[in-house]
Amino acid sequence: MSALRRFLRTPEAVAGAILLAALIAMALSASLLFPGDPQAIAGPALLPSFQDWSLPLGTDRLGRDVLAELFHGARTSLAVGIAAAAAALVVGAVVGTLAGFAGGLVDEVLMRITDAFQTVPSFLLALAFVSVVGPSLGIVVIAIALGTWTGPARVARAEVLSIRERDYVAGARVIGMPPLAIAFREVLPNALPPVLAMSSVIVAAAILTEAALSFLGLGDPNRVTWGGMIAEGRTVLRTAPFLSIVPGIALVLTVLGVYLAGEGIVETTAVRRGLS
Repeated sequence: MSALRRFLRTPEAVAGAILLAALIAMALSASLLFPGDPQAIAGPALLPSFQDWSLPLGTDRLGRDVLAELFHGARTSLAVGIAAAAAALVVGAVVGTLAGFAGGLVDEVLMRITDAFQTVPSFLLALAFVSVVGPSLGIVVIAIALGTWTGPARVARAEVLSIRERDYVAGARVIGMPPLAIAFREVLPNALPPVLAMSSVIVAAAILTEAALSFLGLGDPNRVTWGGMIAEGRTVLRTAPFLSIVPGIALVLTVLGVYLAGEGIVETTAVRRGLS
């Protein structure tokens, strides 16, 4: 049975894929459905939902279209989640591979650096970094990656330690292949699957962290974000609760979709490898 067929037979994977497909569709269609500046004034302030079908989700306290902001906010969440996860996985895989393959002093130094990063909660590290450097989308991605690369690094190191003494690695040494070439061309590709399985958790954490930073006013001021929408709606929570509820629901569904899809991928991979 193909991996895709196994994936589609996993209920949580299908549910997650549907939610993620909705997020991707929102992100890709944002500029097409809502061209121009999503933060531009579109109507009267605090227009309730479903009162004007040209503004189906109403407007915020400045008169901006909530639906347009919701779609453009999906682009920010998707961009931050993918970019931060990619950065964390790359850094973690490289550090873990070097530590596990080299061993000795290199392993000791890299693992102590990893321990140092793990002593600080990832959100506090991101909060401090953005506060010092300044808010922008790139800085937010770097800040999130700084707090999430340690998990992939430890997983990669453990996998490399179990792989580095296998026959094909010894054969590469015998034919004179340079150590770094062996580490990254022969060992790392075989150590990647467990590392990549962490991607869904990192993406979900990145989306939540970006929303939390935006809620605190530390997101990119030039971007519409769901966290910023929730913070904006907090000031009129009693009179217009939909301003915080709508992006909050979108955020919960997105994180749930990422998590469920990731669980489906892990289960599919486990079946294929004979682990379940």
